[in-house]
Amino acid sequence: MAEVQHLTMDNFKELTATGVALVDFWATWCGPCRMLSPVLDQVAAEIGDEAVVGKIDVDKEQDLAAQFKVRNIPTILVLKDGEVKQTLVGIQDKTTLLEAIKSA
Repeated sequence: MAEVQHLTMDNFKELTATGVALVDFWATWCGPCRMLSPVLDQVAAEIGDEAVVGKIDVDKEQDLAAQFKVRNIPTILVLKDGEVKQTLVGIQDKTTLLEAIKSA
């Protein structure tokens, strides 16, 4: 069973350079972000090795948040081979996230 990866500046490129990645920009103080967390766990479990599901704490990784111009959280990026294919802002349901991964 795949798990949500905690992404940092150190491992971001390595984990998102090839294949599909769903990346959630979040913060511990953000209520909607905490509500989204179990949905991401379900997506990671269901999608398995088809994609990386990761989270970036915007307070700890401000450079990554700035690089992707994240202004609101939660913001979810779907990347394919390191390139942003889709941006979703706010709480999303599991079906929407799985479809975003599959359409990337």
